[in-house]
Amino acid sequence: MGDILQAMKERFSTRGYTDEKLTDEELNTLIHAGLQAPTATNRQEIHITVVKGDNPILKEIEEEMLKGTGRTLPQSFYYGAPVLMLLSGEKAFGWSAVDAGIAVENIALAAEALGLGNLIIGCIKKAMNGERQAEFASRLGIPEGYQFEIAIAVGHKATSKVPHEYSIEKNVNFI
Repeated sequence: MGDILQAMKERFSTRGYTDEKLTDEELNTLIHAGLQAPTATNRQEIHITVVKGDNPILKEIEEEMLKGTGRTLPQSFYYGAPVLMLLSGEKAFGWSAVDAGIAVENIALAAEALGLGNLIIGCIKKAMNGERQAEFASRLGIPEGYQFEIAIAVGHKATSKVPHEYSIEKNVNFI
């Protein structure tokens, strides 16, 4: 129990990664962590697409995300992580977004427990589910009837940061 609580305390959004690749064992641990997450009515509908950080489709997704905004990014939306995991869920199931959120948190905590950095990413949702949704889904192997919900970048940390502080007095009330 102490290990998971420690991972919760130490985890931060990593915005810089080394070039070191994840091992097959690390990647499999993260995949299992995501798939072991509870789902509404035990539907187990979450699908994970693992994309290497150098895959050209990520640049296309980023361009779609920025289209019409006039913005540019100083670096990629996934900060050069060697792996990006895209979680999708059934479009018709009302709890897929929640289930994907639970799964991505499992992955984030497992990554931290393995000493890996991670960044939960939602900024590409409009691009993934917009005009090019069918194309992106097809190219990424997202199952028919599913849509992107959330992503997580994972890799070896090149940066460090103090986890955020919070206030029980401000954020919690007891009735």
